[in-house]
Amino acid sequence: MARREKQTDMTVGSPFKIILNFTIPIFIGNVFQQFYNMADTIIVGKFVGTGALAAVGSVGTIVFLIIGFLQGLTAGFSVLTAQRFGAGDMKNMRKSVGTACVLSVIITVVMTAGSMLGMKSLLQFMNTPADIFADAYAYIMIICGGITATVLYNLLSGILRALGDSKTPLYFLILSAVLNVGLDLFFIIVFDMGVAGAAYATVISQGVSGIGCLIYIVKKVPLLKMEAEDFRPEGYLVKMEMAVGVPMALQYSITAIGTMMVQSSLNLLGSLSVAAFTAANKIESVVTQAYVALGTTMATYCAQNIGAGDIKRIRRGFKSATIMGSVYGVILAIPMMTVGKYLVYLFVSENVGDIIGQVDIYLKCVGLFLIPLTVVNVYRNGIQGMGYGFLPMMAGVAELLGRGGVAIWASWKRSYTGACMASPTAWMLAGGLLLIMYFWIMKKQSRYLER
Repeated sequence: MARREKQTDMTVGSPFKIILNFTIPIFIGNVFQQFYNMADTIIVGKFVGTGALAAVGSVGTIVFLIIGFLQGLTAGFSVLTAQRFGAGDMKNMRKSVGTACVLSVIITVVMTAGSMLGMKSLLQFMNTPADIFADAYAYIMIICGGITATVLYNLLSGILRALGDSKTPLYFLILSAVLNVGLDLFFIIVFDMGVAGAAYATVISQGVSGIGCLIYIVKKVPLLKMEAEDFRPEGYLVKMEMAVGVPMALQYSITAIGTMMVQSSLNLLGSLSVAAFTAANKIESVVTQAYVALGTTMATYCAQNIGAGDIKRIRRGFKSATIMGSVYGVILAIPMMTVGKYLVYLFVSENVGDIIGQVDIYLKCVGLFLIPLTVVNVYRNGIQGMGYGFLPMMAGVAELLGRGGVAIWASWKRSYTGACMASPTAWMLAGGLLLIMYFWIMKKQSRYLER
């Protein structure tokens, strides 16, 4: 039966090799995605100024809240697709894709309208400094207006990965990254559009990558040759999609709420601290994309293997991914904590002396805790891939408590270092809880299959 073609069956072969080979293209793609996000930051910081850089950084947590919610939702929708694919049920696999498309359209409309209507009040609530408020508002409103482009790419790339294809989304992300840099330079330097130009460049390039995935699927993936009936949502499929998608979306949102609390504490310290934190966060984001990629891989790996009913293979996958992430963390921590601060010169050309020390503090705080971050990404996504949506969300609540509690303390003390320690605290709390969940789930699944 010709069911796999260019797709990868993750239910056979060496788990370590399959996870590594699947993760690498996702990692490269994520890095390129970060590069085109960084392009906004670098070009804005260099050609518009530190204030504009702070404006873009001040809404970063809001972008994460909105876009993260949608990424979690579409990732959750693709879990059922991967499970059906792993079980060899192509008919219901296509129906899961059709249902995900319909649900995504509805949620996109609601999220676009809701985010744009409430944005000004949210920025005011977050104590956005007056000197950067106008630029921050202009940037985030354009990003919200382009939610459709973001959902299109994330949904379709998630579907391709659910079928074991992690390379095709990479190619379109590379195209998008190159296009974004070009548009950033064009809009900001040639047309002098400021932060608005950076936002337009991001939305347009994301839309191009989404359309590219759509054309590819229509022309090159016969497994996804859809019929009209595939787009007619059935109650049980809607329930199953939402049961995984909503908790994954809320997981992102819970994390984002915590980072918004951190951002609020930073805003009290002034625009230079916001700029420093923004630059350091961008550096960290590139380094930690390996963990995001591992998490994405584990969601697909566990989904396919739970569909095939192979718990022992899932255990081996978790072990392999944990080893990979831990080794990577140890290797990358040293340069991150020693010379990473000098990358700040990519982002700013003024006030560097005031910023670089704060960038160094941030990178040292984060670099010490990369192994707990491995646990969070590998185990949270793997458990979600097995079809458990609620439990990982509870780990997200632990993250919120840790990050939010430290952020409140940092606000009270006006402590920049405290704000930098918010995420590591969240990772330790969530990681410990996820490990407990993992062992409980493995025990439960083993008993179920023995019946």
